[in-house]
This record gives sequence, C-alpha cells and structure tokens, in this order.
Amino acid sequence: MKYDVPSWRAGVKYDLPSMALDWRPPGWPATQVPQHRESKSKVLFSELASFLAGGGVVRAAESFGTGVRTGEKHAFTNRCLATFFLLMVLPGTARPQETPSQSQSREIIPYTICINVDMVVLHASVRNRKGILVSGLDKDNFQVYEDGVPQQIKYFSHEDIPVTVGLVIDNSGSMRPKRPEVIAAALAFARSSNPEDQMFAVSFNENITFGLPSDTPFTDSGAQLEAALSRSAAAGMTALYDAVAAALEHLKKGNRDKKVLLVVSDGGDNASRRDRAQVMAMAGQPDAIIYTIGLFDRQDPDRNPRVLKQLAKATGGEAFLPQSLADVVPVCERIAHDVRNQYTIVYVPTNGRQDGTYRVIQVNAGAKDRGRLEVRTRAGYYAPLKPPPLPAAGATDHEVQN
Repeated sequence: MKYDVPSWRAGVKYDLPSMALDWRPPGWPATQVPQHRESKSKVLFSELASFLAGGGVVRAAESFGTGVRTGEKHAFTNRCLATFFLLMVLPGTARPQETPSQSQSREIIPYTICINVDMVVLHASVRNRKGILVSGLDKDNFQVYEDGVPQQIKYFSHEDIPVTVGLVIDNSGSMRPKRPEVIAAALAFARSSNPEDQMFAVSFNENITFGLPSDTPFTDSGAQLEAALSRSAAAGMTALYDAVAAALEHLKKGNRDKKVLLVVSDGGDNASRRDRAQVMAMAGQPDAIIYTIGLFDRQDPDRNPRVLKQLAKATGGEAFLPQSLADVVPVCERIAHDVRNQYTIVYVPTNGRQDGTYRVIQVNAGAKDRGRLEVRTRAGYYAPLKPPPLPAAGATDHEVQN
C-alpha cells in the first residue's frame, strides 16, 4: 500500500521513501509465522499506537488547514487510521489457531506503508512600498518559480499558526551591559507571539547552554523563559555558528509545523568548531526561518553583520541592525508580528530529480490597486539525494555488501 500525502513541514522539499513500516514484530523473518496470531496482533496494535502517538502518518498526512482546528483534524485522522488498521488486523485474530506445520506452509506477506512526500512548503511575508504587511491576497495573486521555471501552487493559506521558536542569545563578555535590554526584548517577542507557541532559549559564549530544565524542552511560560535567559552570567568568547547549529537541531524536537529562530548577537564568531559554510548548509536544509538582530560595536574587530544577513536571507527571515538598544524591543515585536502574518505556499516541483543540488526559489505577488509588493521567503533549498535501495528480505550480509 502506498500513500502520496502532503507534509506540513515548512520550507524544504521532502522525499521520504525510507519511511516504510514493516508490521512484523522485531526479529521475525519475512517467511516466519508466529505460533500465536493473537500475540502478533497485540504487537501490531502496540506498534500502531506508538506510531500514531509519535506523529507518523498523521503528521505527514495532515490537512493544510491550520489554527484552532488542527487538533480536531489530527484526532479525526487518527480515528480513520486506527479504523483502517483494525479492519486489516482483526480478521487475522478471528481465525482458529494453526499448528506449526500449517503456519510454516503459509507464506506471510507483511503489511507495508510507504510514504512518498515530494513538496516544497514556503512561508512568505508580503509588504507594500511603505513596508506595511499586506493581507487579503489569495493564491492567484502569487507566482512561484524554481530555478526560473514556473511552479503550480497546490496549497495556500494565510493563518496565524502556532510556531516552535528558539531564542538564541549571545552571552559573551561584551554583551554584559546589553543583557537587560536584550532579555526585555526577547520577552516582548514572546508576549507578542501566538499563545500556543513552543519556545526554548539558547545562551552562548564559547559554550552552548539550553536555559530550560533538561526535562522541559519547550515552554509557553514567560516566567520560565525569563529564568532560562537569565541563568548564566555574560562572559567569554562567541561561538555563534555552534549555537545556531545546536538550535536548529533542537527545533526538530518541536511538534509545531512552523519553525523560527531569533538570533541576537553583538559580534562575529571567534570560538566555534563549525564554520560559516557548514551552518549555511544546515540553514538550507531544515524548515526554519531565521531572524537576526546585530548589536555591534564599531570598534569590535570581530563584528560581522554579513553572516547575520546571510542566515536571514537564506531562510526567508530578516536581519536587523538597530542603532541603539532602545530599538531592540520594537524590532522583536515587529518580528513576532511578521511571523504571525505570513502566507503558506506549497508546490510540487517540476524538477523531480533527487540529486542534492541547490534549487533557487523566487516568489512574486501582485494585486490590483495594491501597488508594488515585495515578497520575502526562503531563497532556495537543497534537493534530497536519492537513498540507496533497501536490501531484499532474507539477503545475507555478503549479498548486501556486494
């Protein structure tokens, strides 16, 4: 059974042929049959429950309508899938128990679900000449191009959806006098965000620190967030690249369909193990939108606003270089407003090759009596590489290696 379904993971192209679920209990060969079908059914139901609880097909197959009804749609999808599997598995449980000889003479074909997702999901902000966010546009107002080739929009929406957000705050020694304003700005961002957002905090100098307790990966509490941002004293050097990489990895643990990083720093990197090219490659793969705020001192020899601008442009975010600390709070509030007023655009690329190449994206928008409109979204993505074929069932180690 094969299902081609859309994914709500934002910003990148997905091809997940490896998500094949073999419903045989672990350790059973393809031709071996358990002596007790009831025990096999229990395993199947247990694995099904774990799979649905973890997202699985539901996450990949959920509808593109979002907002407060998302939970209802997930529940409905869960019920449909559960019913579907019950109809497949229950007939086996009603049969009389077979003897070992009868079981061995019957070849079992395992149930397999293959999910092939091949879509690009974009979050786009639209502003007019005055820099004001533009609402009220529909699908026909947008044109999408990939490597210069027009693409057909398959799904479109303009709703305020919950987001997984990482606050990545420079905690090096030079940030000490700026910390009160930066923490106040981060909390202003949180207050202006969707109440259902998942948030976490990363502080960095030459070390990377996750501010929340180890058993609390995310929070929606302003008090917890403030405590997380205030845990460590500002000191040391600046490992910006390592901090962004760690935050991008942590975003994957969130279950919101849209992912955002807000990075605040006052200097260039001088302590990371990773380099700029590695972090830029990571930014081109996941679905995160990165907003950056640079609080630079003109005398700082390590200042590097270019990398903050590159991170933001590559992912569809925006870079800000405020002239004073007093501007940081309004900037964070503007970012929160931008995140909550984006259009979601989904298309299936005409170029279906899985060759790992970078694909350039351009999105234009136009509407009568709206004047010139500027669209900001991610600059492109890396196409997936075609995975190697899976070994045949029952193949020996020698056959797999050859």
